[in-house]
This record gives sequence, C-alpha cells and structure tokens, in this order.
Amino acid sequence: MKSHYVYILASHRNGTLYVGVTSDILRRIYEHKNDVTGGFTSTYNVKTLVWFDETPDITEAIRQEKRMKKWPRAWKIDLIEEHNPLWRDLYPELLS
Repeated sequence: MKSHYVYILASHRNGTLYVGVTSDILRRIYEHKNDVTGGFTSTYNVKTLVWFDETPDITEAIRQEKRMKKWPRAWKIDLIEEHNPLWRDLYPELLS
C-alpha cells in the first residue's frame, strides 16, 4: 500500500514554516533541501523537516494539508513542539 505524507518544514526554530503534501517524502524533502524546484522554500531557506504524518489515503493527506495551511501559526508551532520539542531535522531518520 502506498503512503502519503503531510509535512512541515522550518527555516529554524520558530522561523518561517511551510506545510506540504507528497507521496514520496524522501524525494520531496531532498528537493527542498537542494533547491531543486525553487519557490517559497528556496526563497526563505525553509529546509528543516520538523514534523510529518503518514497516511495511506491521498485524499485525506490533501485535506489535512489544506486544513493545516489555514491554521494559526501558533497551532503549527504547538504541533511541532508536541512531537519534536528540539526542532530536530527529521530527514536523516527517514534515510536510515
């Protein structure tokens, strides 16, 4: 079964945040980290994977991403700090 992911990137702790959705999290985060596609994350140096959630349902992943983009910033920060209080980059863990 294929997995889909909703994720949050940050420029640094309490910095600029980006919410995205993908079906290939390793590839997509690599693209963000290496400015492959340019855009918002490249412009604002948003490259640290600080939170993600996995689901088998792409429709639900897209729905969750759209909801989260409308959330107040404080809610996103609370979510990150609940699961990743040190704001560690989670990408290396995905590689292992």
